[in-house]
Amino acid sequence: MSVDTSTLAAVGRRAGLCAVGFCRAEPFTGTADALQERKQAGLHGGMQFTYRNPQRSTDPARLVPGAAALVVGALEFSAESPDRPDDGSPYARVAAYAQADYYTPLRAALEAVADVLRAEGHRAVVSADENGLVDRAAAHRAAIGWWGKNSNILMPGSGSLAVLGAVVTDAPLVAADPEPVADGCGSCRQCLDGCPTGAIIAPGTVDARRCLAWLVQADGVFDPDYRVALGDRIYGCDDCSEVCPPNRVRVRQRAPAPEPAGHRTWVPVLDLLDSEDSELLSTYGRWYIPRRQPRYLRRDALVVLANVGEPSEPRVQAAVDRALRDPDALIQAHAVWCARRLGLGLEALSNPDDPLVRAELERPVPTRAES
Repeated sequence: MSVDTSTLAAVGRRAGLCAVGFCRAEPFTGTADALQERKQAGLHGGMQFTYRNPQRSTDPARLVPGAAALVVGALEFSAESPDRPDDGSPYARVAAYAQADYYTPLRAALEAVADVLRAEGHRAVVSADENGLVDRAAAHRAAIGWWGKNSNILMPGSGSLAVLGAVVTDAPLVAADPEPVADGCGSCRQCLDGCPTGAIIAPGTVDARRCLAWLVQADGVFDPDYRVALGDRIYGCDDCSEVCPPNRVRVRQRAPAPEPAGHRTWVPVLDLLDSEDSELLSTYGRWYIPRRQPRYLRRDALVVLANVGEPSEPRVQAAVDRALRDPDALIQAHAVWCARRLGLGLEALSNPDDPLVRAELERPVPTRAES
């Protein structure tokens, strides 16, 4: 049996997708080569997403043996953010793409498309935000958009403010790939110049070791070279998207979308540091937290507190003192950096001889006045 692509596109759009495209399910050999080269050069920074096994993530047949086509979908999210709460407490910022769960409705829309294919007797597997398929490469092949210089897919009229996914199927939907979307970046380099850490080292190439969006997800000690640059970010970084002209045009021209359930732009830093592990996982568990360990949320929160906290506030001092007494050396170490950056005392420090803590005690720390 066969199914018409126009029918599938209509199903996807009714289910909430802003764009639907189709392409063949041939391996993404160029992407596989690029991933291997960047991995060998260390640009992945330890990131496992699609880097873990490039031969698998670039071959749709690994998901569906005999795969013939991909149905690629995009679901837009809003870049509108409410102002920071003005109650005197320190707050941390969440990137627009992480302020709500956009992947659940994306997967639901793709499943609606997959159901049509299954009803016609075909195999169909949804992949979105997983290690199984390079979503951006699929979106480019399906002519959803062009490769932006910040490595994101930019869609005509929508920019990069969308999450991407695909249905891999053995249905022979297309005989050939569509014509690629023409490059719309031209000579613009605002994302390269606007990256706070210089992580976009060439058009389309990101050094994850410098990328704040990755560093908050990496395990171990937060790289000291980029702690000040983290600023008030607790999860993700929007800078390369915010300066992108297509995104700015879209934000100006469209009314803000209703906030989805669970929308969260600002996180109260002191409340986060006060929370129990179970509460942290319940509240922030859909984020990529290294090893699913809440200690990394606290680590990042201490870096943010060092950048935005008011040292004269009693709650700030109390939070830092608690962290200095924390039995986890990783927390103690970042509390040392936080205290020194804020100009607070270290009297509460309970384990100065731990190697992680000792390294922080010996590390030069730029004070807020210096930075």
